[in-house]
Amino acid sequence: MKKAVVLLSGGLDSATTLAIARNQQFKCYALSVQYGQRHQSELIAAQHVARQLQAHEHKLITIDLSTFGGSALLDESMAIPTSGTANDTIPTTYVPARNTIMLSLALAWAETLACQDIFIGVNAIDYSGYPDCRPEYIKAFEKMANLATKATIEGKKITLHTPLIHLSKSDIILTGIALGIEYSTTISCYQADDSGQACGYCDSCRIRNAGFVAAGIADPTRYRA
Repeated sequence: MKKAVVLLSGGLDSATTLAIARNQQFKCYALSVQYGQRHQSELIAAQHVARQLQAHEHKLITIDLSTFGGSALLDESMAIPTSGTANDTIPTTYVPARNTIMLSLALAWAETLACQDIFIGVNAIDYSGYPDCRPEYIKAFEKMANLATKATIEGKKITLHTPLIHLSKSDIILTGIALGIEYSTTISCYQADDSGQACGYCDSCRIRNAGFVAAGIADPTRYRA
């Protein structure tokens, strides 16, 4: 089996990405990052998802981006958005350089594993306006990866897989259901409580719920009363 490093946040999209990689017969090495996010319950969810989808290994790395701040996901003095963001505005939940840092960590692990494939669950349709989820960003990072590593100089090309990038949220959910994902174990909420219950009104909760409605699937998310 070919190896793949899969970035796993514990949310709906990353869980589906792991399921897709596994279905494509990759031996999956799941990577989660504790980056100073306001809640830790998503990392517990990532552990559940990694077990459920039988990741070969699940690694947790800590790197504290709250030192820099600049995001509502890192700074509790900043409000979590609940009413969407204009198309030409980047939301306050954008974490500076987060995907670049996480992909770099995934690239480092992939190279030590002699692995040429990395999966990330970015999406360019039902997404929140993050610049590091765009197809052109992914293409640029893959080009950089193939210039920057010993493995690629020796002829082992790195491929960055984004299986969700052109899917709607409802299509992502239907894909995951077909692959046997139990979405009740995933956490997408920007401000889930310590037990993993979602707020139900932040932008991420609203996008997730709308996806289940559009898919005709009962929303299994655990919401706070």
